[in-house]
Amino acid sequence: MALCPEGHTSASTDYCDTCGSPMGAPGAGTPNPPEGVAQCPACGALIDGRFCEDCGHDSALPVPPQHVSALTVVNPDATLVNAGSAAPVEIWVATVTADANHYHRMIAQKGPDADRVDFPDYYPARRIPLHGTDILIGKHSASQGLHPEIDLAIAPADIAVSRSHAILHLNGAALTVTDLGSTNGTCLNGSDTPIPAKQPVPLQPGDRIHVGGWTTITLSREPA
Repeated sequence: MALCPEGHTSASTDYCDTCGSPMGAPGAGTPNPPEGVAQCPACGALIDGRFCEDCGHDSALPVPPQHVSALTVVNPDATLVNAGSAAPVEIWVATVTADANHYHRMIAQKGPDADRVDFPDYYPARRIPLHGTDILIGKHSASQGLHPEIDLAIAPADIAVSRSHAILHLNGAALTVTDLGSTNGTCLNGSDTPIPAKQPVPLQPGDRIHVGGWTTITLSREPA
């Protein structure tokens, strides 16, 4: 804000917003405030008391540093934004697909359900945003009270997936997977070796979780 020759504050630099007087040539010094009126040391507005009505500065205190907006938590992942610029908010997304490579590995290894599993003719990819802390991978069962967030009982169902197969755990932005002692195990990123049961394994965006006879779950971080 600038001061006009009459002592008014003005956002305009050519003519005063209050009285219309010319603001003076560019680069000219700021006129002194009228007698009995002070100028706020923080924003330059005219004040007739201790506190500035424009910015709230207490003239009895030192001039504050350049204004920095308070940070505010905007999502469970503790992503922070401020009033001037916002950091992109991201969430984890699980994409469920029928994976022929995983199916052929399971058949070659002669897994427990290898003689009963058929690869589906059609299985559209499903995208599931991950919310909450614990996300169960399995198959729903009304009698057992199981309602997994990643439900692999939806037709065509992968019969080699256990009811409570594995669990994803979200802790802020960190994600882990734990096999819950499933019959056919849980593998990562094309490996033939299942991860140890009951032990959480850290995950990164792009990691692939292989469960059952042909199901692959690919993890990604995407804008909310």
